[in-house]
Amino acid sequence: MRPTVSALLEIASLARRYGDATVFANVHLSVRAGEFVAILGESGVGKSTLLNCIAGLDRVDAGSVRIAGVDVPALAEPAQAAFRREHLGFVFQAFHVLPHLTVAANIGLPLLLQGRGDDERVEAMLAAVGLGGFGTRLPQTLSGGQLQRVAIARALVHKPQLILADEPTGNLDPATADRIMTLLADQVRVQRAACVLATHSRAAAARADRVVTLTPEGIVG
Repeated sequence: MRPTVSALLEIASLARRYGDATVFANVHLSVRAGEFVAILGESGVGKSTLLNCIAGLDRVDAGSVRIAGVDVPALAEPAQAAFRREHLGFVFQAFHVLPHLTVAANIGLPLLLQGRGDDERVEAMLAAVGLGGFGTRLPQTLSGGQLQRVAIARALVHKPQLILADEPTGNLDPATADRIMTLLADQVRVQRAACVLATHSRAAAARADRVVTLTPEGIVG
């Protein structure tokens, strides 16, 4: 069921520090269901860290992250993991595919963890990312761009409420990158999901509804 709160994602006064070094501070961001937001920023400014904090994969030092009204950092770790499985789709830069599982099994893992395996949905996602017929392959037989598409299909297969995409087109040629950005935009529009995209690519960011810039002092835009 979709949340009734006005913003699906609400970030307030968020800060992350490593020792004496501040990665970012005073980050405020509100994203509605059905909205696609791109985050630009220089390398090292903390875009990936911000996505990890949103997902509860990294701790926060100040502030709050609410998704569908739930204060994610305040949840115990098992509850955070359960919340991610149900509500989030995360596209990692490093892919994080499981090498001993086939491509189809990797993509279908979120559905399996929810107890609702769906081979037809997996096949549809394979086709959507241009990997039709690759389901029985193992990850080590794929290129970096193909692995990135597996990671994207896995993030979207369970129709998450919130998609967090960390440089999802970084290993893709321009035509495939455009296809993936269209897929993300369609997921936002059709499923009424929200998407937060961290990217260096202004071409990718231009597909978003709104573009903001992350700096050490917060978010601009």
